[in-house]
Amino acid sequence: MIDVLYFAWVRERIGLPRERVETGAATVAELVEELRAREDRYAAAFADLSALRVAVDQELADFDASLDGAREVAFFPPMTGG
Repeated sequence: MIDVLYFAWVRERIGLPRERVETGAATVAELVEELRAREDRYAAAFADLSALRVAVDQELADFDASLDGAREVAFFPPMTGG
């Protein structure tokens, strides 16, 4: 089981701030594929990965990052300065 957190417009599209997911995914990209296959709202949220950032256990990561031992994955749009 892994906690998946959604922020900003990702949360709005999926309709949840967080959920616990049973997954066999080895990488973030595999987790995204599992989520996309669930429902249209997930497919919409993960349609353009270039518009998303990811953190694994609160550390910025790439989509090819391993989920081995991970407890939490968070998806969010890139932060803008200001």
